[in-house]
Amino acid sequence: MNITLTEVAELRLRTFLKSKVDSPERGVRIGVNDGGCSGYEYEVKLARSPQADDIILDNGRIKLYVNPTNAALLDGIEVDYVEGLLESGFKFTNPNATDTCGCGKSFKAGDCTPAGVTCS
Repeated sequence: MNITLTEVAELRLRTFLKSKVDSPERGVRIGVNDGGCSGYEYEVKLARSPQADDIILDNGRIKLYVNPTNAALLDGIEVDYVEGLLESGFKFTNPNATDTCGCGKSFKAGDCTPAGVTCS
């Protein structure tokens, strides 16, 4: 399993971790939930430690925690952080996505995708 963080994304995540989580096992949980307008939506959370069955990736100076049930949908993604006048936040480039929403926060992955919810 491979997840790539751009330099900017890694810097932003390290900053969040240092200011919010005080634990030697701190890391970032990256996952996928049913939802969003395309069917799946990305989830990024700060974590004090991994869960028992997590896949642990040591990505530079950040530990990434991934639930094994999400691994196939996240393998090979690149996570970037963009800042702009109209939009700022994490941006995902996912080779497993067969379609993405205009907002970039949700995606489809072939026939296994759950029903999406219309963007509001």
